[in-house]
Amino acid sequence: MTPFPAPPDTRPAHRSFRLTRSTPSVAVASQVRPAMVLAEQQARVLLTAAERADVSRGGCLSAGPAGIQVWSGPWDGVLGTHGSSQHLGSVDWCYDTPTRHYITVYRVMVTVRGVAAGQTTTGLLARVLSMAGIDPGAAGALPMPPPRDPFRARAVRDRTEGADGSTS
Repeated sequence: MTPFPAPPDTRPAHRSFRLTRSTPSVAVASQVRPAMVLAEQQARVLLTAAERADVSRGGCLSAGPAGIQVWSGPWDGVLGTHGSSQHLGSVDWCYDTPTRHYITVYRVMVTVRGVAAGQTTTGLLARVLSMAGIDPGAAGALPMPPPRDPFRARAVRDRTEGADGSTS
């Protein structure tokens, strides 16, 4: 086999769909281990509090289905854009996990501007969870979530156990 050099790509680079910036936007990221599971009632309280403190209502939070972003102040830009407000970090979660209406918090991120403003991952998590009256240090005291699918879990357990109850 004879290798041939590939001709140089002369097409212009298309940059209008670029998803990331050239500078790092995340300075610190922390995985929440074990992941923190918030029950339905706690999840509702947290989302309601985040809605009251939304950046469009004069607050500093922007909540969505994947988490809460923390900003330095309300968005004051043209047509509701962030304007002079700086993104400080976010608390990321999975909604409806492990079951419907539960929230599983799995990551906290602090941006470069957040670090410059004195934010830490623990402080950011405490700030967000305190809105719902949850102490992040007492995460182990939270109730165990229900299994994702109790019938499937039983079927798997029955397959792995022998007729005499011993595991294989």
